[in-house]
Amino acid sequence: MMLTPIDHGTLLPLLPEFAAALADDALALKVFNLVTRLIPDGDLMTLSTDAVHHAQGVELCRQFGFGILDVDPKSHFTWDGENVAIRMEPSVLIHEVAHYQLAAPERRTVLDFGLGCGPESGKREQADAVQTLFLPERDVEEALCSLLGILWEAELGQPAVLAFLEQNWMEGGASLHNVAHFRKIVRWLKDMALIDEDGHPTRNVREEGDDTFFARWYADC
Repeated sequence: MMLTPIDHGTLLPLLPEFAAALADDALALKVFNLVTRLIPDGDLMTLSTDAVHHAQGVELCRQFGFGILDVDPKSHFTWDGENVAIRMEPSVLIHEVAHYQLAAPERRTVLDFGLGCGPESGKREQADAVQTLFLPERDVEEALCSLLGILWEAELGQPAVLAFLEQNWMEGGASLHNVAHFRKIVRWLKDMALIDEDGHPTRNVREEGDDTFFARWYADC
C-alpha cells in the first residue's frame, strides 16, 4: 500500500535525483532505469488491471511450472504449494513468481511460501499454521521479492513503476538510507543470480536454506 500519494509533478523531478545518487553503481542504475523506463500518463497510484498484462502474468506463472487456479485467493490461498490463484492484479500475480524464486527450497511447496497468510489469501488460519519465517527476516525476503517482481513487470513491458511506487521504493526519496537499501537489494539479487549484469530477471531460484541465507544477510549489514 502506497504510504504517500504521488503524482507526475512529484515523481518526475525525483527520478533524475535518485538516478544521480546511483551514478557510481552501474548495476543499481541499470535496474532503476529499467523500472522507471515507462511512466504512464494517467494515475500513478493504481496498479494495472490490463487484461493483456494479466495474461502475461499467467503465462509467466505457467513457465515456472505453477498450476493455475481461476479463483479469487480470498476463497483459497494465493499459493497452495502447487497452484496460484489468478484472480488478482497482474502485478500481484507476478509478485508470486518472485516469491517462488526467493523462497528457501523447503518453503517452496508450503502454503503462501511459509510466510503466513498473505494479504490476498482468505484462509488465514491454515496459512498461519505453517508459517516458519517471521519478522524481521520476512521483511528482508519481501523486499527482495518486491524488486524482483517489479523487474519481471519491466521485462514484460508493463508499467513497473506503478508497483515500484505502490510498494514504497521511493517513499524516502533520494535519502542516503533509501538509496543504500535499494543498492543492497540489487546487489543481493545479483549475488543470487536472480538478475543478470544488466538488471534483467533470470529464471534461477534460491538454493540456500533460511539459516545459511539470513546468516549471510546479517553479516553483510
